[in-house]
Amino acid sequence: MDVPTGFDPVLHPPARLQIAAVLAQAQEAEFALLKDITSTSDSVMSKHLGAMADAGYVALRKAASDGRQRTWARLTSSGRTAFRDHVKALESLAATVVSGSVGEHSAPREVQQGA
Repeated sequence: MDVPTGFDPVLHPPARLQIAAVLAQAQEAEFALLKDITSTSDSVMSKHLGAMADAGYVALRKAASDGRQRTWARLTSSGRTAFRDHVKALESLAATVVSGSVGEHSAPREVQQGA
């Protein structure tokens, strides 16, 4: 089987994929919103955004709002391209599975109880 090109290890973790999906549809999103959508803690969200920023996929903006320091994230153009390529690779893989060209092996037999 040919593995589709375009898989991106930076975007592959589910929370990062969710972050990219949200940011692909918005100009930017506030840290708390992304944290709520992904059901992650502050520290985990910070690590995800940091990894994405290090890869050049998101730009972070910090500013005071309502007397508190807030962080907003937006996808960069390279982040949008990487996300689009990653989604295409996932779609390609899913299409091969749906068409039956992958996983033609017989399913394992269930273990009989009491044997």
